[in-house]
Amino acid sequence: MIPSALEHVHEIARRGDRLAVFLDYDGTLTPIVSHPEDAWLPESMRQTLRSLAARVPVAILSGRDLDDVRGRVHVDGIVYAGSHGFDIAGAGGLRRELGAAYLPVLDTAETELREALDEIPGAQLERKHFSVAAHYRNVNENDAFRVALAVDAVAARHRELRKMDGKKVYELLPDIDWDKGKAVLWLLETLELERGKALPIYIGDDRTDEDAFRALKKRGVAILVSEHPQVTAANYWLNNPEEVERFLGELIARLPE
Repeated sequence: MIPSALEHVHEIARRGDRLAVFLDYDGTLTPIVSHPEDAWLPESMRQTLRSLAARVPVAILSGRDLDDVRGRVHVDGIVYAGSHGFDIAGAGGLRRELGAAYLPVLDTAETELREALDEIPGAQLERKHFSVAAHYRNVNENDAFRVALAVDAVAARHRELRKMDGKKVYELLPDIDWDKGKAVLWLLETLELERGKALPIYIGDDRTDEDAFRALKKRGVAILVSEHPQVTAANYWLNNPEEVERFLGELIARLPE
């Protein structure tokens, strides 16, 4: 078992003269819910993020579309990275977008996958700007394999896309060498946080966040949000979004004004 971040917040805060905090959204800032559209940020978490962003650089990296996650968090002065880091925006004109050339093939994949999922009760298709997601959280366990087969079939027809597994979701996205880990490293360099020797802290709950955990393994702090032990590249863990909020609050209390 890796140690609890709450029990080591003082030690984590002291590891760097300056911190930079990177956060996932679903399952990290908000609980996982049956329908993604119902995952709204609690106001107390929003106030915590505002207080944190007043002291250190903050970025939200989500599988959601950029505008979606930005509208749900609604905190100024922080960086938002949607589509698992394929679409990044921040203050001062910060902008990076990858994968625009793949939009036509994503459109085709969406049409094909929608037809296949229509035959599976409980399956939900979500078209994002740079990916197509097939949710099976509400699918009968005996039918879950049908979702995987449908996604695999579409992926096999469109080799320009790659399949990514998440929590009760499969996604098809551009087959580009880019992920949350590379997005975090790009942000550290672009925001000149490397030069300032800032200590990056990344908090996330899903398989896509493991890319960021691995990228920061020797240079930062990686915190997994999970109520169950699992194999991870993270250094610390927190049980749930409530503990994430407590951790951030205690971190803020130890930062200079």
